[in-house]
Amino acid sequence: MTTRAGRLVAALLSCLLGAACGLPAEDEPRKAELPRRPLTSPAATTAGTEPPGEVVEVLCLVRDGRIVQAVRRVSAPPTVQRQLETLAAGPTEAERANGLTTALAATTLRVDVPAGSTEAQVEVAETDESNARSDETLAYGQIVCTLTSRADVNSVVFTRGGDVLQVPRADGSLSRGPLGAGDYADLIAPA
Repeated sequence: MTTRAGRLVAALLSCLLGAACGLPAEDEPRKAELPRRPLTSPAATTAGTEPPGEVVEVLCLVRDGRIVQAVRRVSAPPTVQRQLETLAAGPTEAERANGLTTALAATTLRVDVPAGSTEAQVEVAETDESNARSDETLAYGQIVCTLTSRADVNSVVFTRGGDVLQVPRADGSLSRGPLGAGDYADLIAPA
């Protein structure tokens, strides 16, 4: 009988200790306050540099030859085209001060995600071959990783004049796609 009584007392004490964890019960859910700074930055940003928004926009920029996610707060969810244009515009002054750059140089891009599809089709304008860049793989990786960070895009295909392009992946191979962030995993900086 003693062991049974001991188990009952132990169970009762466990319940009482669990109930007394220091958090009061609430009848209504509590609103969670999100940080008003880039989630990837260990330090808070200077107040007033960018107005706080209600949603985040992920842009994949470059630091030390690796792809890094930069998170910006915006007032409304950006369209796929708007997010691509923001990426092509490059890092903000604060992001540049934090060592972020871009491999996209004066690139004109147009994106389409057909209705009912999760595959983005990025039309790349004809480039001036005299301005060829050695970091072309990073540029394609930036685009793919930025677009696939969205919930409505799972893969990316690059085209020029309606023809599917072969683009470099992180392993140096060429692919006609569809491409995902995993194709550039070796270039993505650890979080």
